[in-house]
Amino acid sequence: MKLTGNTILITGGGSGIGLGLAKAFSALGNKVVIAGRRRQVLDAVTAANPGISAIPFDIEKRESIRPFADRVAKDFPDLNVLINNAGIMRIERLLAQPKDLSDAESIVATNLLGPIRLTAALLPLLARQSRSTIMNVSSGLAFLPLAITPTYCATKAAIHSYTESLRYQLQSTPIGVIELIPPYVRTDLLNGAEDPRAMPLEAFVAEVMEILRTQPEAQEICVENVKRLRFAAEAGGYAALFKGLNDAFAGAD
Repeated sequence: MKLTGNTILITGGGSGIGLGLAKAFSALGNKVVIAGRRRQVLDAVTAANPGISAIPFDIEKRESIRPFADRVAKDFPDLNVLINNAGIMRIERLLAQPKDLSDAESIVATNLLGPIRLTAALLPLLARQSRSTIMNVSSGLAFLPLAITPTYCATKAAIHSYTESLRYQLQSTPIGVIELIPPYVRTDLLNGAEDPRAMPLEAFVAEVMEILRTQPEAQEICVENVKRLRFAAEAGGYAALFKGLNDAFAGAD
């Protein structure tokens, strides 16, 4: 992926990793568009960052996908990078969950169905560009799950699998497919913003951008902090690592 001269759409771009990437790409002179549910948050970001545009968008709602994609195609016909970053993470106590499974269904709709639907809607536009990129944000927890967030981890594992298939099917097109695999980062997910165990957001974004700069053909972006999760099965000691991670978060609420 080239780092300049792009028009980039980042879902969930109003905060956390999405906002960090938006600022980093904008600083390199790219045209950056962020999308998210909270208009007030988007307005604050664009006011503080004049090079960034914003479109309110609720990726959880099936009916919002096509109108949003049509607007993006109309307003940004040169769009050549889609970063599927929007996601929600909720603790689920499986023995005490509500009968309607509202949390689980919301997580699946946002984290998995949303990116699949949006990718499908924007593929024709991306395919018209001379070169374009789809970056799907999964998680280290796709490879070694945190048991208190079972549906989140399941959706991220599914995003990993979907990304592998997407890359294979698009190999004859001008669309490259990248998977960004974050570790535990200091964001609002799981109250990580103040957790000293989490990787500082600024350090994470800086390392991601350096990998993209030095490895422009990389298909997976793994910072050092996530490699023990990403390669837990290959490295051995999976069971011990799984137990250690989950014991450390067993009391979270």
